[in-house]
Amino acid sequence: MHKATLRSLPLLLLLTTWVFIELKAQNNPRVDWEEFDSYFQKMVKDWDVPSAAIGIVKDGELVFTGNYGYSDIEEQTRPDKNTLYAIASNSKAFTSALIAMLVQEGKLDWNDPVKKYLPYFALYDPWVSDHTTIRDILSHRVGLGTFSGDNIWYKTTFSSEEIIKRVKYVPKAYDFRAGYGYSNLMYITAGELIKVVTGKTWSENVQERILNPLGMHRTISSVKDLDAKANYAKPYARKEGVNYEIPWVNWDQVAATGGLISSVEDMSKWMIFNLNNGVIGKDTLLSSKSRNMVWTPHNNRNVDLTKTNDFNRHFNAYGLGWGLSDYHGRLKVGHTGGYDGMITAVTLIPDEKIGIVVLTNGVKSPIMAATYYALDKMLGVASKDWSAEHLKSTNNYREKDTRIKDRIAQREPNTKPNTPLQKLLGNYESKLLGTISIEKEGDKILLNFDRAPLLRAELSHWHYDVWRINWLEPQAWFSFGTIKINTNNNLEVLGFDFDVPNNDFFFKELKPTKKI
Repeated sequence: MHKATLRSLPLLLLLTTWVFIELKAQNNPRVDWEEFDSYFQKMVKDWDVPSAAIGIVKDGELVFTGNYGYSDIEEQTRPDKNTLYAIASNSKAFTSALIAMLVQEGKLDWNDPVKKYLPYFALYDPWVSDHTTIRDILSHRVGLGTFSGDNIWYKTTFSSEEIIKRVKYVPKAYDFRAGYGYSNLMYITAGELIKVVTGKTWSENVQERILNPLGMHRTISSVKDLDAKANYAKPYARKEGVNYEIPWVNWDQVAATGGLISSVEDMSKWMIFNLNNGVIGKDTLLSSKSRNMVWTPHNNRNVDLTKTNDFNRHFNAYGLGWGLSDYHGRLKVGHTGGYDGMITAVTLIPDEKIGIVVLTNGVKSPIMAATYYALDKMLGVASKDWSAEHLKSTNNYREKDTRIKDRIAQREPNTKPNTPLQKLLGNYESKLLGTISIEKEGDKILLNFDRAPLLRAELSHWHYDVWRINWLEPQAWFSFGTIKINTNNNLEVLGFDFDVPNNDFFFKELKPTKKI
């Protein structure tokens, strides 16, 4: 209904009612802002993303805002430059900035061991635990795999301290300081470190030290404050080509890794502040030493120098809370963020004083297509239709991802469980997630997560000793899943294994064992 309605609207009506554009007198003469607007409008329609709010800063000013689609599909509410979206992992740059401020005040040193402040901090190896520094946890080089262990915090009721105390059970992916593994857990650790050193929460620190000085008055760090602020986008997941609304999820305990909720207007102030090297007005919040520290590569990633690439890129690295690379001969600094039903990007070209923020409320999102298009036009370099290219590659990837189809095709029908249901029932213990239980309630068999109630599910027999997981709450990042019951030679239940095909949350790491 929604898509059909949108497609039937006359183009003039779309131009005049969908979109809010703000143009400044000092616009770059090389740039045709109406062309930008037309491109972004078509991009949002082609991608079928519910909405996008895009802001561009140049030379200390917000020179373009474009707002497309619906922040609330049912109410047909259009976004504007003050509409709030979850910026998720773009919050990490705020965390590294807070650490930098504490270093400037002599309360921390970048090379301090984390255990100096959090004695309970532990990784997969005692020596590594003792030698992991603040720089290590902020540059994703401690030896954990990308997204590994995220089931400890995602939709759980654990406190930050409880999350950190379970990190020691996350498996090693590579040697200490010998690779790149994007770790939300380490930024949760950084947030708790800030709390211990200052006596205030991460949220209190970011409010007092960054949001207030920069005038980011609509930015919040908890979904509890959404209604008080009003004008916020609703999150949308996607199933069988259709966007559907899902609830906001509370990330209070993990705000340091991804908790901020902001707008184009507020994020423009953050971008301008960073493009001005940590200076706001007459106040220097970040010293030049701090600026250089967070924008220096601390963890390098490979670039294939034997082939050309679209960006004339020669290096790709992670600083402290920021991704770093070169873009047609200029330093590019940025990050992306993914929250349930929202995907965002922040990108800076410091040499040109250019900043681009793209906020969307869908899980199929053209954040980098919008970014690259704007960068190419702003820089005056040869460009391409980034939206069409990224949309094609996204659709191709999804078509080629046959993990779920393959599992469904391999189901053996008309089989019965080898293990009687009564033996399955009871409590299981996961070192990462705590108690997981299989319970019978009436004619239903339920899978309950003691510390993650939003993951509860109903089990239905799949084949043999494999049971299908039917989630009872909306899930943005995963859908189909099964558990396989494990028994010993005496057919006693030992535990079960998860199989939930997705790219973000690795249920296979949970490994629940039966409590005796």
